[in-house]
Amino acid sequence: MIKAQDFIKELSLQVLSPTTREEWDIHSAELNRPGLQFVGFYDHFPHDWPQVVGLTEMSYLESLSEEVRKERMEAFFSYKIPCLIICRGMMPSEDMRELAAAHDVALLRTEMVTTRFVAQAMNYLNRCLAPRATLHGVLVDVYGMGVLITGESGVGKSEAALELVRRGHQLVADDVVDVCRITENRLIGESPETVRHFMEIRGIGIIDIKAMYGISAVLTSKTIDLVIHLEAWKEKKAYDRLGLSEDFTTIMDVRVPQLVLPVRPGRNVAVVIEVAARNYSLKQMGYSAAQELDRRLNEMMMNAARG
Repeated sequence: MIKAQDFIKELSLQVLSPTTREEWDIHSAELNRPGLQFVGFYDHFPHDWPQVVGLTEMSYLESLSEEVRKERMEAFFSYKIPCLIICRGMMPSEDMRELAAAHDVALLRTEMVTTRFVAQAMNYLNRCLAPRATLHGVLVDVYGMGVLITGESGVGKSEAALELVRRGHQLVADDVVDVCRITENRLIGESPETVRHFMEIRGIGIIDIKAMYGISAVLTSKTIDLVIHLEAWKEKKAYDRLGLSEDFTTIMDVRVPQLVLPVRPGRNVAVVIEVAARNYSLKQMGYSAAQELDRRLNEMMMNAARG
């Protein structure tokens, strides 16, 4: 379901004819341009999609006689349509206004060209209809990369995020991260609006990151590119010291790279997270320090064998 007022506000639409429906039963991020329907073809009419009229459709309607146009409009509005958006700032005919009002269909207008509006509307609908989940963790933008910090309660996630903010990075969400899967392999995380920009620090309480560090210290949403799991240092556990292998975790059926970072007193976790983000960015560009060291060692051993 899509809230009508949110759709209108987000896409900056002008209301030409309002609707009494607060929500639209929309389950697809697609939009329909009803050129074929105006001609009279209704065999495959996705009437539950938002309908978009551009210059081509409007020019065709204006070429019809008033009687034929009204007949085509009556057939079109006989279906349960969520809304009709007219692009390029064009004005609808009087019969279109009357029929939209009679069938309780929102008649809207935008100054945008049709292709641009369709792209923006599809992006908005994708976000609204995307599968969602709530995770416990802290999401921070580190050098342009969305880093989700996870771990047991009290391990130091918020303190690490606070130090990252102090070093110039941006907080997205603390403690509660709302995650939506906008594509098959892309996750977006954001903070619930009620606690947005707030952080809990044990011993101090709730602090407002935006008020303390400015608007540049916070973000509304961010892709989740890397998961860093903090855990208390375990003496007998063998932690990865080379980085030749890559581990993943699964969030909403999406595989996300994950690093396990042991925490103990005296270790600057924020600096290590910075380094992890930079190192992962290098790997994305095709460079791996571990593989480069491995190559040099192999080359050295081969030269020694030849000698």
